[in-house]
Amino acid sequence: MKVIEDLAELRAERRARGTGVTGFVPTMGALHDGHLSLVARAKAENARAVASIFVNPAQFEDPDDLARYPRTLEQDLAVLRDAGCDLVFLPRAGDLYPDGYRYRVTESERSLELEGASRPGHFDGVLTVVLKLLLLVRPERAYFGEKDFQQLQLVEGLAQAFFLDTAIVRCPTLREADGLAMSSRNRLLTPAERARAPAFHRVLAESLAAGRNTREAEAELAREGFGVDYVADRDGRRLGAVRLGTVRLIDNAG
Repeated sequence: MKVIEDLAELRAERRARGTGVTGFVPTMGALHDGHLSLVARAKAENARAVASIFVNPAQFEDPDDLARYPRTLEQDLAVLRDAGCDLVFLPRAGDLYPDGYRYRVTESERSLELEGASRPGHFDGVLTVVLKLLLLVRPERAYFGEKDFQQLQLVEGLAQAFFLDTAIVRCPTLREADGLAMSSRNRLLTPAERARAPAFHRVLAESLAAGRNTREAEAELAREGFGVDYVADRDGRRLGAVRLGTVRLIDNAG
């Protein structure tokens, strides 16, 4: 497995790679089996699988949240190597944002609700870094999980709006045995919070199936001990964001 940090080296590798389709998995590290399922699919469906690890400061509106985000680079590289990843790109913030983030991508409608309303500027950071990574790696396919459903839809819109050659591939959410969506943030939960967390998806799924409205679902989540940011129905799915202690979780059902 090749590991590249330098942009010039990445461009040289891209020019030299020859024929064959590339599948790309952008990540912020702290990898879990959900990430590895994306890498496995990229490996199975393409001649080569490329991943990136970059904790993107532009998508964190809270500096404390950025500081708390788990960083496990050596472990991440080891599991990617075991998964058969062909190349890992580790960009530096100064290289990705030489302009100091003066130039950015802004979506003016769907990015302003739900996660966008709770985290102002978040999706500007997400869409900007995704566009930069896709232009640098130039994959034929890029793989995104459905857990971050609003983000997935916005990335699909980005690819269409800017006529990118990369196909955005939707991948199902991987869950723990108790139903909790796999997430890098799960490791920040205390044991008591981790025991409570599976109720989040259960309430979203059961309330949707039973025809209960979003306010009823919010009230049920509050009774389960969650701080509720929102529950909303979009495109046939019920999306939600909650807090357990200092940890914010998002999920969806549908």
